[in-house]
Amino acid sequence: MIKLAKREEQIMQVFWDLNKAFIRDIIPLLPDPKPHYNSVATIVKILAEKGFLNFETTGNMHCFFPVISREEYQQFALKDIVSQYFDNSYPRMLAFFAKEQKLTENELDEIVNIIKKDKV
Repeated sequence: MIKLAKREEQIMQVFWDLNKAFIRDIIPLLPDPKPHYNSVATIVKILAEKGFLNFETTGNMHCFFPVISREEYQQFALKDIVSQYFDNSYPRMLAFFAKEQKLTENELDEIVNIIKKDKV
């Protein structure tokens, strides 16, 4: 898997929310400034070539759908961030976010409880 460019990621977010869509359906859901139809079509084609999207043909139009789930990409992106910025250390990453967000002791306890619950 490869890291997506900003606009590619924005388009994938819309596809993950909709599950299936024509290009014309996703443009209104993209952030401003809205890209031109041809620009979106080009990026969607690139996403399909990269293996992120596939399509079904309906008449003479393509209805696209995600091949890679949001969760799969989140996992990849998080590993990339941890690798690049935190020396592959999840404890360092968590400590960084805890400090940056000024988490309270209760919020930290909640995080620990969520982690423990998911391990069982």
